[in-house]
Amino acid sequence: MLRVTYERGLHLPDNGLWLDPQGARAFAFVSHAHSDHTARHAKVLATPATARLMRARIAGKREEEALEFGTPHRLGGGLATLLPAGHVLGSAQFYFQSDAGSLLYTGDFKLRPSAAAERTEWCHADTLVMETTFGLPRYRMPPVDEVRAQLIAWCRTLLDDGNTPVLLAYSLGKAQELLCLLRAAGLAVMLHPSVWDMTEIYRELLPGFPHTYARYKHSQVAGHVLIWPPSASRDELTARHQGCRTAIVTGWAVDPGATRRYKCDAAFPISDHADYDDLLRYVDFVKPQQVLTLHGFAAEFAADLRRRGVEAWALTEADQLELKL
Repeated sequence: MLRVTYERGLHLPDNGLWLDPQGARAFAFVSHAHSDHTARHAKVLATPATARLMRARIAGKREEEALEFGTPHRLGGGLATLLPAGHVLGSAQFYFQSDAGSLLYTGDFKLRPSAAAERTEWCHADTLVMETTFGLPRYRMPPVDEVRAQLIAWCRTLLDDGNTPVLLAYSLGKAQELLCLLRAAGLAVMLHPSVWDMTEIYRELLPGFPHTYARYKHSQVAGHVLIWPPSASRDELTARHQGCRTAIVTGWAVDPGATRRYKCDAAFPISDHADYDDLLRYVDFVKPQQVLTLHGFAAEFAADLRRRGVEAWALTEADQLELKL
């Protein structure tokens, strides 16, 4: 099987390939344009959408090797193919075939469909390297249609009372998914400037994406649902608009006390990551000989898989110690 290591990023040392490394490399595959998966690499392999979003988010020049989904590409002594990951627009899994075996690296992914991302695909691989953000049994997301209906009802109730709903969501990915949901429900939407910038790229790249939304302007907030990054200051909103009510939109909302932790009025568990049940389903879909886990509850999920008869190890210090023993 292919040799795999983790050194602040996935590394296939026998093939000279880096996948989502955190530090700058001469050449690296970038699965999607979120900041925790990008760096100032000299050259990147990515989907056209990810390359376009990276140009907007990361200053400086880089050489781009844009690869469409499903197009085999000779690389590192083997054949590389990108598959949709369903995380955000353009997010990709890395499928690699060589004489030593095959590997599927998921990056961040989810199985639930989204109006703002490509539908996830998969294939059989000898080694599955998967992100396990929600790798504990308690992280089972409620039915997405129910949560979406609750979110829309919450927004409508506030608007009917003359208040302003503010949805806290990442500017890339979650914000655009919410925009599609809100516009389908006939609600007027106003976007924080950073959300606006990313959304304009979505509208450029994604046919049929909503085109009726407004950029934040404090004098025109009334009657709109606002989409605001969790990291952005809310002081301006609360100072200028007394009727603002905030809701965090995140998979972590399944944890008790989410409203208190995020200092908001409501919490809706909508995630752009696979939950625990979908992680198990994905292993069944891919049918690998071994599973390597990354991020979140990687060691716990790997141990869970071993109890289920699947060879699985986390690419972490804890599991490496267990392997040595």
